[in-house]
Amino acid sequence: MEDLVKFVQDEFIPKNDFPTFAAGDTITVYYEIKEGEKSRTQFFRGVVLQLRGTGRTQTFTIRKMSGTVGVERVFPLNLPAIQKIEVNKRGIVRRARIFYFRGLTGKKARIKERRG
Repeated sequence: MEDLVKFVQDEFIPKNDFPTFAAGDTITVYYEIKEGEKSRTQFFRGVVLQLRGTGRTQTFTIRKMSGTVGVERVFPLNLPAIQKIEVNKRGIVRRARIFYFRGLTGKKARIKERRG
């Protein structure tokens, strides 16, 4: 049964080529929004909190601050609406899932940048 699921995923879910990123990186996701007959491109820029799943069903969570309110969004990696992903900064973190980042404010919420 597991082989059948893997076969269907490989055959029917298209593979997108995006740059590699990890938790702690600041990325910008450009995605398409359809409003009635019109469609437009919107972007979401924030810090990657986690990468979850494997293969074609992989998702990632991004957190940004909108004023004083934190906004998180979960994107499937193979979402057809995603047009491109840009990696703005590479961050140095010691964990794969940085949920502790939600509770930090001010200078403590900074992530050191990886050079090179």
